[in-house]
Amino acid sequence: MEFKTLRNIENSFRQIRLYAIVFAVLCISVVGYAVWRSYRFAEEQRQKIYVLDNGKSLMLALSQDASINRPVEAREHVRRFHELFFTLAPDKNAIESNMSRAFNLADKSAFDYYKDLSEKGYYNRIISGNVQQRIEVDSVVCNFDTYPYAVRTYAKQFIIRSSNVTRRNLITTGYLVNSVRSDNNPQGFNIEKFAVVENRDIEVINR
Repeated sequence: MEFKTLRNIENSFRQIRLYAIVFAVLCISVVGYAVWRSYRFAEEQRQKIYVLDNGKSLMLALSQDASINRPVEAREHVRRFHELFFTLAPDKNAIESNMSRAFNLADKSAFDYYKDLSEKGYYNRIISGNVQQRIEVDSVVCNFDTYPYAVRTYAKQFIIRSSNVTRRNLITTGYLVNSVRSDNNPQGFNIEKFAVVENRDIEVINR
């Protein structure tokens, strides 16, 4: 009788221990899930921006990771620089205005290239010959695997005279470095080591 009682007590202890282990595992699972959901909720809240509208209503706006848009901003930065630098009118003030804005997007290498063309009389010939020049950027290839980011631009250059239109192939290279955003440089990049590697005539169309 005593042996049977001891067996029952031992079985009861085993059952209690099993129930305790199951209960402990269940508690740990619940606590772990609650902690995970708390971190998840906090992360979602950090992605939200609350904007006060005229001091009255509170509007919710979702924020985006700035790095997602950097490739797009890089290509737009390079495209804008080329449009400013290579779009010319037979007007000295217009040329200087465009160049001044372009120099905000690049380092001294762009100014050196401009200075070289200026010393060769290129801009004077644009003005005296009443020549228009515009550019169409075909593509901008940026390598974001290494910093500074190597960039290569493919474009078509059009030199418009009263007698003809010259179409030229233009390929440039450079490197993009991060810079401070401003009204003059909204994308926050700067072009370094700017160089023209190809600029040749493709065709001349008589007007």
